[in-house]
Amino acid sequence: KNMIRKHIIFYGSVQGVGFRYRARHAADLYGCTGWVHNEWDGSVTMEIQGEEENIDQVILAIEAGTYVRIENMDSRSIPLEPDERGFRAR
Repeated sequence: KNMIRKHIIFYGSVQGVGFRYRARHAADLYGCTGWVHNEWDGSVTMEIQGEEENIDQVILAIEAGTYVRIENMDSRSIPLEPDERGFRAR
């Protein structure tokens, strides 16, 4: 498997709209690990690890949320966390 890990900051209507719940559900569905966290400035930070196609599917699933509106994303690749299990909201 070609695993990657991304650090992503989401901007837009991303807090108080079920973003973290959807992220956790979709990550479990697509076999990704990592975490998601609301920031003080209204953005949401995520670290997600998995195959690139699966990470893309997780983001698409989050965007499909009724009130979620991602206006911008800053994404960069970061080193893998080999022992990480599961995906959690922090």
